[in-house]
Amino acid sequence: MPSASRSRPRERRVASPRRQPVGVPTAALDVPPEPAADCPLCARLVDLRRRSAAAEPAWFNGAVPSFGAADARLLIVGLAPGLKGANRTGRPFTGDYAGELLYATLLEFGFATGNYGAAPDDGLALRDCMISNAVRCVPPENKPTPDEIRTCRPFLVARMAALPRLAAILALGRVAHEQALAALGTRASGHPFAHGARHDLRPGLALYDSFHCSRYNTNTGRLTTPMFRAVFASIRRDLGPS
Repeated sequence: MPSASRSRPRERRVASPRRQPVGVPTAALDVPPEPAADCPLCARLVDLRRRSAAAEPAWFNGAVPSFGAADARLLIVGLAPGLKGANRTGRPFTGDYAGELLYATLLEFGFATGNYGAAPDDGLALRDCMISNAVRCVPPENKPTPDEIRTCRPFLVARMAALPRLAAILALGRVAHEQALAALGTRASGHPFAHGARHDLRPGLALYDSFHCSRYNTNTGRLTTPMFRAVFASIRRDLGPS
């Protein structure tokens, strides 16, 4: 994969002391929070990245890094990069419809500043918030396999461990919900996914659920803008001002 095709987003994770937040396994300290852009761990995803790079060499075409504030209290976990969204731009939820709703809502509730322009150089910055994905590379048909989800899990564990003030996790969809619980070593059976639900996992750490803000979910009415806003209103109320 040509290295020239991969330009990193402007806002990057800032190195910080890796203090252990509540409820995050210490094993996370042995794994970096972000995989290499050319991560070789999942053959099927590597193959798709290579084919994408051959067709669109100017795209990012790599494992998409988390985006946001290193001291964030809120971590948002999506499913995986979209082929023409984050896989193209190199920033989570940037360049496809899901990002339009997500970033507009983050701006409304004070978790972002600037303007969302659907590009990594649009000047948008996250405030007290970070966005990551359950799987960091684009999967075929937007459907990662169980093995790919498990293989990528240590990076989410490490990502959580690198957020010393982590107090809230928002899972966008069932896969993100289950990945977040597994990363925390918490049994999913005790915390079933439900839109609008809050799960108190540990003192000082809560998991919130929302349907994914995909075009399909919004077009079918499974997720409406008021429903999505209500989840963020609950998080903002519980966290207080940034």
